[in-house]
Amino acid sequence: MSEPTYRIDDLAHLTGTTVRTIRAYQDRGILPRPQRRGRANAYTDTHVHRLRQIADLLDRGYTLASIKELLEAHDAGRGLGGVLGLVAEVDGPWTDEEPSRITRAELIARFGGTTDDAAIAQAVELGVLEPVPGDEDGFVVPSPQELAVAVELHDAGVPLSAISGHLRELRAQVEYIAARFLEFTTEHVFARYLDGPHRPTEADAAEAASLVRRLRPLARQTVDAELARAMRVLSSRHLRRHLGGGTSEEKADETRMVRMAAETMRAVEQLVGAEHAGTFVTLATEREVRARTLDQLASHHAIHPNTGQKP
Repeated sequence: MSEPTYRIDDLAHLTGTTVRTIRAYQDRGILPRPQRRGRANAYTDTHVHRLRQIADLLDRGYTLASIKELLEAHDAGRGLGGVLGLVAEVDGPWTDEEPSRITRAELIARFGGTTDDAAIAQAVELGVLEPVPGDEDGFVVPSPQELAVAVELHDAGVPLSAISGHLRELRAQVEYIAARFLEFTTEHVFARYLDGPHRPTEADAAEAASLVRRLRPLARQTVDAELARAMRVLSSRHLRRHLGGGTSEEKADETRMVRMAAETMRAVEQLVGAEHAGTFVTLATEREVRARTLDQLASHHAIHPNTGQKP
């Protein structure tokens, strides 16, 4: 059975490209010239496969010059499967989360029933929501967990504008952490595969892809563990500072919670204000402790006026 052939218009339609693009690829040498059948040019499934490879690599961020080098290596028998496998592994999802869909009405209902077009626009800008083409009231939610966090924060009283600002700040910091992790693993793990004078061999690329699969969960596990540690330490310190009157330098190595009569606390708050009440109680207590210490020292070293001896 003979291989099916296509006219250039049919090839463009089948692969989702244009006649002009096909001809440009031929001129650049990344798409083989068609076969000549009589007076017509005939394209085959080889051209279909090559055009799909090119589209896939372009989607992954490769330039046409890089694509040409990769495809020439493939055509010369040096292999492309391992490199493409590595690319696919790196570009694959780094989470088990599945995107979901939500309508504008559902979104408004989840955030208290008040329409806030500015907040929706900010969410789209940040990628928390992605518009559905042809559906002005539909959105894709790439991370339902992230949206759920925003809903909980809003229910707790955090304004949507503050949530967006916090996400912007957090994203910059997380991207820095991700960049450092990539630099670290590249230096200590992947340099031997990627920094040689030649493109990695099929075996090198396959081994690197296997390492990516093994290391993929480590980034999130490390951040989860360190975030849990930091939240435990800092939240406890933060609470002590606000409730116990500590300073940023943590005056004492340990702060203990003590009971105080509500009436006494109200009196303190009326005297110095609620925001300064904890500090006032701490300083007043420290002053009393110092005063008693001084009294004890003075009493210990005092000379009795009648006997001329220490008590």
